[in-house]
Amino acid sequence: MYPNLYYAFKGLFGRNWTGLRFINSFGFFVALAFIAAAVTLSRELLRKERDGLLQGRDRMVVIGKPASVSELILNFILGFLLGFKIIGLFVADSALTADPQEFIKSSAGSWPAGIVLGLLLAGGKWWEKNKQKLPQPQEKTIRIWPHDRVGDLTIYAAIFGFAGAKVFNSLETWSDFVKDPVESLFSFSGLTFYGGLICAALAIWVYARKHGIGFWYLNDAAAPALMLAYAIGRIGCMVSGDGDWGIPNSAYYTAANNKAILAAPGDFERITQQYKDVYLPQFGSLDQIPHLSAKAPSFLPDWLFAYSFPHNVVKEGAQIPNCDAVYSPFCTHLPIPVFPTPFYETIVCLGLFFLLWSLRKRLKIPGLLFSVYLIVNGIERFFVEKIRVNTKYDIFGWHPTQAEIISFLLVVTGVTLFFTLRSRYQKKQGELA
Repeated sequence: MYPNLYYAFKGLFGRNWTGLRFINSFGFFVALAFIAAAVTLSRELLRKERDGLLQGRDRMVVIGKPASVSELILNFILGFLLGFKIIGLFVADSALTADPQEFIKSSAGSWPAGIVLGLLLAGGKWWEKNKQKLPQPQEKTIRIWPHDRVGDLTIYAAIFGFAGAKVFNSLETWSDFVKDPVESLFSFSGLTFYGGLICAALAIWVYARKHGIGFWYLNDAAAPALMLAYAIGRIGCMVSGDGDWGIPNSAYYTAANNKAILAAPGDFERITQQYKDVYLPQFGSLDQIPHLSAKAPSFLPDWLFAYSFPHNVVKEGAQIPNCDAVYSPFCTHLPIPVFPTPFYETIVCLGLFFLLWSLRKRLKIPGLLFSVYLIVNGIERFFVEKIRVNTKYDIFGWHPTQAEIISFLLVVTGVTLFFTLRSRYQKKQGELA
């Protein structure tokens, strides 16, 4: 596992670039996911605009004004924060930057770098505005198309998606939230996808309504982008080992070299008892550990069925014997390897992305493609939950996870929307005939 890009470049290329400790592997792939989604969404919106399905809106802007005091202050603050923390990460003492997350949350940083970069950004804004300044500012009408708003849509999705993912994760892990609410809400780990999806969708719905963007056309354009982003984001889960993995595979146990070894009868009970300090806090009882015994076929590698997630970013599991000091403080692996569900979801969701991409021009009725997205997304997540570790609820003797409940509702909503939208469209066409 590569908790951040420093470990990735160190392990893959032998490069010792300490500044890369700041870039978490999970965050890196999340950023790639947003970029891929933005590009895909922009391309689809442009296509719908060319087909006359989406229209632009005129907006009055003022050009030729000098930079305002608030713009200069905002740019200085942004530059200061970037310089204080980001550049500070490169120049601060290595003892402070060994754990980048703690460094970012601490008061440590580089004051000179912060002040210099703040002045540079504020000065750059002043120079840019001064270059465009006119003797008399003028009003100008410009047309803004939906694809021009992809940047705003992406930012809204990121902010509200992250907030929703943290809130829903706190609800799912309520006992941890009660113990330390601040850490639960502001840590870099612990994100619930469906929480992010729901909150981001609500924020984008409000934004689209405000700016007159056809809601169902926007949803259809976003459907392939959302599936692609999810697939790429799951790569980050796999690479970093963020705890979003499957249940233990009791057909194997983890050797000192982090490899999965076929277990003999009784090994599962023996190892879980040996490492009860790892399993009891999570499951409460060794008898309550969910597990499945499944041996990998001879033509597939064992890690596809049993992976120990060595050096995982959440530091979960047992200490790795003779762990290389370069990996400190990420020196743990799982005593019983688990099903690498992030890898499974990446493969399946990439396939679903190509399915949605192939359907985008065939499904002409607004909203149908998004309905299909809800259905296949819900089905995929519902079944992968069967081999994932998650908090279960007790609902009249039924013990679903939060994701199972939401994925079931997504499938029902998707099916209902599909037939409702199609029926309404056909009825409308019949009235026009």
